[in-house]
Amino acid sequence: MVSFPRIAAATSSAILRLATFVFLRWVPGHHFPPIIFTSLAVYLASLRSLIYQDTESAAPRNNGKNARDSRRTERPSKAQPLKTLLTGLPCARSPLATRLTALVNIVLTLLTLDFMLRGVVFHSGKSLTFSRIGYVSPTTANLLVREPDSAQLPLVVYYQEILEDDPSKWVEEGIIYSLDDSTDYTTSVTIQRLKPASSYRYSLSNKQTGTFVTAPLPGRESANRLAFVTSSCMKPNFPYNPLSHSLRIPGIETMTETLGKLPDLLRPAFMMFLGDFIYIDVPQRFGSSVAHYRSEYRRVYSSPSWSKFDAIGLPWIHTLDDHEIANDWSKGNTTAPYPAAADPYIHYHVSVNPPIPPMAFAKPENTTYFSFIHGPASFFMLDTRTYRSEPAQVNSTILGSAQLQSLLAYLARPEPAEVRWKIVASSVPFTKNWHVGTTDTWGGFLHERRTVFEAMWRAERELGVRVVLLSGDRHEFGATRFPDPTLDYTGEDLLAHTAGEGVHEFSVGPLNMFYLPIRTYRQTDTEDVAVKYVPDGNVKYGHVDISLQDEEIDTVSGMPETVPSSVLTYTLYVEDQVVWKYKLSVPLPEYDPLMEASSAKHPRLPPGKVLVDNRKAEGWDAAIQTMVGRFKEAARQFGHRALDEFYELLDKTERAERLD
Repeated sequence: MVSFPRIAAATSSAILRLATFVFLRWVPGHHFPPIIFTSLAVYLASLRSLIYQDTESAAPRNNGKNARDSRRTERPSKAQPLKTLLTGLPCARSPLATRLTALVNIVLTLLTLDFMLRGVVFHSGKSLTFSRIGYVSPTTANLLVREPDSAQLPLVVYYQEILEDDPSKWVEEGIIYSLDDSTDYTTSVTIQRLKPASSYRYSLSNKQTGTFVTAPLPGRESANRLAFVTSSCMKPNFPYNPLSHSLRIPGIETMTETLGKLPDLLRPAFMMFLGDFIYIDVPQRFGSSVAHYRSEYRRVYSSPSWSKFDAIGLPWIHTLDDHEIANDWSKGNTTAPYPAAADPYIHYHVSVNPPIPPMAFAKPENTTYFSFIHGPASFFMLDTRTYRSEPAQVNSTILGSAQLQSLLAYLARPEPAEVRWKIVASSVPFTKNWHVGTTDTWGGFLHERRTVFEAMWRAERELGVRVVLLSGDRHEFGATRFPDPTLDYTGEDLLAHTAGEGVHEFSVGPLNMFYLPIRTYRQTDTEDVAVKYVPDGNVKYGHVDISLQDEEIDTVSGMPETVPSSVLTYTLYVEDQVVWKYKLSVPLPEYDPLMEASSAKHPRLPPGKVLVDNRKAEGWDAAIQTMVGRFKEAARQFGHRALDEFYELLDKTERAERLD
């Protein structure tokens, strides 16, 4: 009969090893460390009991024939050490294997501790000195500076057009006389009087340097083109590598190398990062004070991965999401820990973000949503955390009254002639096609979502612009379109995994984090039409390029015609590979999109087109096939092992019978 200690040892060892693998390489959830530590405690206690029992049972009880026969019968098999290493069970006849299997479990637990604590203990970031560029307009650039060393003060800020090589041509922008703990030793500086569409370098008296490119002036030919990159969600040193720097972010390095290989015309003007810049509660929340939140921002900005990124001089602009506060946050901006979480977000991100909308419907100091124009596109960056209420209620709001009114005013506002795109950025997806955590997205605020969608469809019909939605949060990629219900569609127009018409959303992430092993995205109605789903990949980001191209479209006469258009190309990267490309277009004003530029069926904007697709559609059937394949492989291995054990048992029985 199998003893309880053997069951406890084998079970706790299996749980520890499985949980450690999942935690370090798959999903770094906060539930796993307690399971791992408890399993190790149970395992070591059971192991000690079993070793004591084996020692007692190994003591010789007689010197006769029965003892010799017993020793022959209990001769260890060759597989015994391997069994010990695999199961964690001790073997009295193989003490080395027993020590090794125990060591494996101890080392796995130590690796768990290393992942949780190394960055926190050894990298507080209090001495961090850095600078970065935020929002850049045609004539200004926002610069964030952190300098905790008072000996470096006052700091002098200089800038110079890169075409100028004469050191005397440096221009002094200003002097920073003091920095203190009230802002975590940060401040923002606006570099002014710049030339549009020009390359600059800046320099500080503490030897911090960087580069940036100003935006084009509206109405100029250069304003017809824009490229930028977008993603969300990053956690340093994940998947865990014990030999890696604890603050290394491989996704930043991969993206940097990829963007560095692009032609100059496709180099992005900025990174639009859509939330979860820090993970205060993953894998473990160590506190909820202002100091704890500030330290998380400092650790991310202390990452050695930024050194490569600085070579491109890419400005970053940010939205807020839940892990910068607390998981699935929906308790407003006065409930703890929001006030503590907002402090570093304001100092490190809001201070150099784009301006607030011209009609914010709220006091500027209380506004954390932004709007700006860059070339052929205008942007509205939403804050879907600060003002939201509990989801799935009668009067639930994800935006709050002021932000909703500001967004509706933005969508109804006519844009300058060269602006053909309204791009709305949200930290969480608009689509309800994700069926895990749906209420944490716009899927929990469907009434407000409908109000926003109606304003978007109206803008496309009446203003001749195209509305595009960008989002993150889900650690997967999903492209979805939302057809205007006032237009007539056939069943084929609304089939899942098809290109077509409607407001489009591209949701991408993570830049460096886990992805879900189960498939969570699927179309359930004709309101949210699935275009593409790519779940796998720890590093995913989207590259958006807008340019003027000649496009062949259908006209009301039924004959195709080539017309100049503003074309948006969305490219999905997984790691450093192009996985999917999609195209949307807006015919230029001389071709009225409601009259001349139309599809063969309806007088509307042209449908989207898939340009590249290197991943087959992945739905529930693909997930089931993958699971079945893995189950078959596991069953095959289990069958071979069971057969080996059965033959070994027969061999032992036969030897025992011969001896008897």
